[in-house]
Amino acid sequence: MAYTAKDYSSIVGMEGFSETLIRNHFTLYQGYVTNTNKVSDILVQMFKDGSTGTPEYAELKRRFGWEFNGMRLHEYYFGNLGGKSELNMDGKLALLMQAEFGSYDNWEKDFRATGAMRGVGWVVLYEDTTDGRLFNVWINEHDVAHLAGCRPVLIMDVFEHAYMIDYGLKRADYIEAFFKNINWRAAEARLTGK
Repeated sequence: MAYTAKDYSSIVGMEGFSETLIRNHFTLYQGYVTNTNKVSDILVQMFKDGSTGTPEYAELKRRFGWEFNGMRLHEYYFGNLGGKSELNMDGKLALLMQAEFGSYDNWEKDFRATGAMRGVGWVVLYEDTTDGRLFNVWINEHDVAHLAGCRPVLIMDVFEHAYMIDYGLKRADYIEAFFKNINWRAAEARLTGK
């Protein structure tokens, strides 16, 4: 069954994100969806043809993680944007942040600092589904450094395509715009309940 790109047009017009930036980002996301389907189809055919012992099969198996995670991380990212309300400080997510980081402000400082690090990638607030702990993690590549057994709660894209059109090299200004547009309800809904 093929993946279909989801419609995130509701976030067009967010404060701090030009329509050009967002629409370009949607096009990039569509490419990940398309390539996930292509790689999947080719792998199925190669398996049917008995070509599993080839270098091409091995490379496509590795490539699948890149394309799939590129698709899925963008879905999480777009899905946690477009919010207009503050984080409910009595809600489960805020209470977990306070327990893990000492306060919401400490969590935010750590998340922003992670996003400001040199390099391109993703910042992911993960929940460990085993014990409910929270971690802010830097992901260099779509398919590398994810925490096993953890669920993404909040995703921030810090590849250049996410901000360069609007902010140039001013990543801190992009991070500020990101925080103004977090859909906290979507992030909190991703918690597992541990």
